[in-house]
Amino acid sequence: MLICLTASHKNAGFDMLERLSANAEQAAPRILDGHDAVHGAVVVATCNRFEAYLDLEAPEGSSPVTAVHEAIRAVGSVAGLEPDELRSTFGFVHGNAVAGHLFSVASGLESVVVGEGEIAGQVRRSLEQARADGTTTPELERLFQRASQTSRRVKNETGIGGEGRSLVRLALDLAESRITDWAQTRVLLVGTGRFAGASLAALRDRGVTDVRVYSPSGRGTKFAHNHGIASVPQGEYAAVAADVDIIVTCTTAEHHVVDRALLSVGRESLAASVVTISGTPAPEAARVRQLVIDLGLPRNVAPDVVDVPGVELLDLETIKIHAPLEELGATDAAREIVTRDARAFGATTEERDLAPAVVALRTHVYDILDGEIERARSRGDDDGRTERALRHMAGVLLHTPMVRSRELARAGEQAAWIDGLEALFGVRPDAAAQAVRDAQATDAASAASGTEATRRASAADAS
Repeated sequence: MLICLTASHKNAGFDMLERLSANAEQAAPRILDGHDAVHGAVVVATCNRFEAYLDLEAPEGSSPVTAVHEAIRAVGSVAGLEPDELRSTFGFVHGNAVAGHLFSVASGLESVVVGEGEIAGQVRRSLEQARADGTTTPELERLFQRASQTSRRVKNETGIGGEGRSLVRLALDLAESRITDWAQTRVLLVGTGRFAGASLAALRDRGVTDVRVYSPSGRGTKFAHNHGIASVPQGEYAAVAADVDIIVTCTTAEHHVVDRALLSVGRESLAASVVTISGTPAPEAARVRQLVIDLGLPRNVAPDVVDVPGVELLDLETIKIHAPLEELGATDAAREIVTRDARAFGATTEERDLAPAVVALRTHVYDILDGEIERARSRGDDDGRTERALRHMAGVLLHTPMVRSRELARAGEQAAWIDGLEALFGVRPDAAAQAVRDAQATDAASAASGTEATRRASAADAS
């Protein structure tokens, strides 16, 4: 059984998302340790969502609720959040609706900026991380690989995302009113992480030529060389940060890389250098205007930067408020692709649980077998040859029905197998197997309603 626990900009605050994201790499292994029924876990953590995709194998007739609660408890222990708080926040998706949800996420349909391009790569890297941690399963592998295929189809066959829309570009759109001439704007890029390359490309598209990079992890020199820009040494960081017009932070550091103290020290250094050179005091600090764009999660910029005269902060929460409405035509076409692919995934990769019917057949055969073995023993089967022969024959007879059960389940025709048991052997599976037959008739409707519910939720958020 596939289950998804989801917290995003739609149902969680950025403070919670920040804490969930900060320790996301530890979450999947911790989830697997929490309950025996959880066989696999892949965690998708981005700047505006945290999702745990679980592969559960609960015993027949048991409820997955306990395993889910343990998974939530594990996530809470990693992020330092109370389980009750997470339970009241997390959305819950299960069964066939999981594929539709992930395909929609990977295609950018659930992002702050609908159609943003970074999410597909983040979903792909989440699977790679799960592989490295040993927490994935064949079913999760198929789910995530199909999600990547769907996101490519959406990108290639619809207009959504075709203009390169992203959080980076939206942030620069919002900064437009504060910039007189992009060509004369000096920018410091802090970080070489997931948004660094996209940020640099978006800045260059607007005509910015003066871009320097600083990396808290020391990777700035390599990034600068690869992208043809200047790197800022550690000793010059504060002064450069205080001198540029825009600071764009996009590092994965778990601590603030820009704060009031940094800018204050930088301004003091600049003022001292001006006095040394000219012998006259520097202009008032209040005249300096700077824009700090924080694209990091966890936050890269301390809130106290706005206490520095002339500094404005544009963070993810502000960007979310100004996210544009969906382009309905392209979005509808994209959702149609997602819906079709999710149904295909369910039809081709999900095998219904035929355990009750399989157990009923095996019980029928082995009851007969035990009776024949008992008769053979009463007639003098001292060396056990007859018993061995009977057991071998039973195994041979069961082989083909077992193979056919898997084939028919994969083809979505498991009801035919159950009906065949009754017609040929008079075996009547229990109520659980009957429920499988009943569920097959409503499966497509359930998947469709799950996707429709997601669409309606998105429309409500947009309005």
